Amino acid sequence: MRDCRVLSVLLLAGCASAQPVMSPLPTASVMAKLETQPVATMEDAADDPAIWRNAAYPAQSLIIGTDKRAGIHVYDLQGRQVSFTPSPRLNNVDLRDVGGSIGVLVAASDRQDLAQAQMALFRLDTATRTLVPLATLFVGAGEAYGMCLWQRASDKALFGFVVLKDGRIDQVAIDLNTAIPSGKVVRSMKLGTQSEGCVVDDRTGILYVAEEDVGLWKFDAAPDGATVPMAIAKADGKEIVMDAEGVALAPSGTDGGYVIVSSQGDNAYAVYKLPEANYVGRFRINDGAIDGVQETDGIELMLGDFGPDFSDGLFVVQDGDNRPATQNFKLVDWAEIKRALGL
Repeated sequence: MRDCRVLSVLLLAGCASAQPVMSPLPTASVMAKLETQPVATMEDAADDPAIWRNAAYPAQSLIIGTDKRAGIHVYDLQGRQVSFTPSPRLNNVDLRDVGGSIGVLVAASDRQDLAQAQMALFRLDTATRTLVPLATLFVGAGEAYGMCLWQRASDKALFGFVVLKDGRIDQVAIDLNTAIPSGKVVRSMKLGTQSEGCVVDDRTGILYVAEEDVGLWKFDAAPDGATVPMAIAKADGKEIVMDAEGVALAPSGTDGGYVIVSSQGDNAYAVYKLPEANYVGRFRINDGAIDGVQETDGIELMLGDFGPDFSDGLFVVQDGDNRPATQNFKLVDWAEIKRALGL
């Protein structure tokens, strides 16, 4: 989230990078079914979610959410906090089930040292519903901001992508074959300005990154792939109203499905159909039994059965304005989003 941003159609004075906002395209409406307990920290604190689906007992799945001023939370699907791990500067979070002695690996961008980017690794103990610290990997000079994981389909090799605040993206090969996990930067890529949200499609090896004032890009995620980005969608005030923030995937088949981007400037979400990434619509999470959502940073989507409330998939978003309480995360039924957009 930028400190200076466009709100609705107003251009705020003193924001040098802001651009006039055009009228957004028609926007569908959905409502959250549930929400998490608010984070304990005041002001801008909750940031990014990740989802672990319990395949055997879907209703016992878990949500991981960062409080970038205090630590990292684990919630159940009713939104109740079941554990908390203190760590003062974790920002974005992702996870993969890597098997072996670790099982579910959780990784977060770590901003404790603003001059030295780091990645914090945890093991999610699914029985106790707690996070067990494993290691902190040093990445490179700069401030860690966004991050996402990629488990390559061909050989299950694991990589982390750390998006630095200035738009540099460092790809880290993560080695889990030692007592303490280690990592090595295998290449770097660059976008022109502040960037954060990212997600990798494990099927296709495509990395999607949101450059906040510019829009959505994609890269070849392979460590020997091209480092030149390809533009997908612009933050032009129509499909995406800057900032472009969180990015999430709804995969289908070998390369189909959808990629979703948080259009933070007008409290909405833009949806693009894969593999071509063609725009198909946008939606907001408005007031219902649960209050609506504003100024979303991180988002996550996972398909599959999560029990009766989320039988087709679960969409989790950070709510930047949960007043009178502090910030939290909202849970939305993916089936409702599809109905609203006619997908």
